[in-house]
Amino acid sequence: MAGRRWMRALLLSLFAMFYSFLMTSCYNQGPLTSDAWDLTSQQLDSISFYTTHHYTQNYNFVVTGDSLVVVAQQPEDMSVPEVVSLEMQTTEGEIQKDSITIHRHERIVVADIKTLPADTIDSVWVKVARDQLTFGWVHEKELLAKVSPDDPISQFIDFFSDAHLLIFLAFGVIVVAIYGVRFLLKRGSKIVHFNDIPSFYPTVLCLLISASAVLYSSIQLFGAETWRHFYYHPSLNPFALPFWLGLFVSSVWAIIIVAIATVEDVTRHLPLGSSILYLAGLAAVCAVCYVVFSITTLYYIGYPLLIAYFVFAVRRLSLQETI
Repeated sequence: MAGRRWMRALLLSLFAMFYSFLMTSCYNQGPLTSDAWDLTSQQLDSISFYTTHHYTQNYNFVVTGDSLVVVAQQPEDMSVPEVVSLEMQTTEGEIQKDSITIHRHERIVVADIKTLPADTIDSVWVKVARDQLTFGWVHEKELLAKVSPDDPISQFIDFFSDAHLLIFLAFGVIVVAIYGVRFLLKRGSKIVHFNDIPSFYPTVLCLLISASAVLYSSIQLFGAETWRHFYYHPSLNPFALPFWLGLFVSSVWAIIIVAIATVEDVTRHLPLGSSILYLAGLAAVCAVCYVVFSITTLYYIGYPLLIAYFVFAVRRLSLQETI
């Protein structure tokens, strides 16, 4: 009877989540065609650039590199030998006189964009401005390598997409989780999957995070341009996004809701000290799930691994209900 009860609750939670997923497919902005308005050639070029590069004039960035060097001279006024990376335009470590340095954490706006086909290094030049007196030109590749969209969601994505960070997290989290779980098991403490409390919320939380990590990496694998557009124009509204992105954002909202329910249910089943210990172990397991599935999915191992984990988690939960 207990097994049926948690199964119904699990199915109800999954149904609510997938219903919100399916609703995202109902949103359709409709195609924007150039013949819808009487546009100038400059406006059409701007729309074309926006479609492929996902940003255009008046877009805001924040400098995330140590510094960004821009040149005041017009790109077309430079001779061919001079059209090189600004980082190479130094003599004995000193930046040339007509260049301007914009420092880390300073905000800039795209003022103009030019394309120079003769430039063999990067044909796209971007004019950025920090203020009315501080502006200059820089290659697009050099610009994008040192800036991030001036949006907290985009910067959050930058932080969690860093390859070095993921490797560090993968190593650190797994080691800490192994020792933590071993410590908890020796003490006979409650921990998800192994010595769990009579609640399905912790298991559902782990499964949601694992599935979301697989979906996150899948979008980067198979929909790189869609993800790049989301990166430049993020939204937490799943109904205003394409289906797969809406699916991912919906899963993030589901994780938040289930996490709140998990904390409430854990504190109801355990005293305060044991609740803190249980939630710490649960956080470690969730962190391992995120790191493992987000990395393994990039090599296509995450898909069968996710199925195996679902089977394992459901079986352990069923076994716990019978005890």
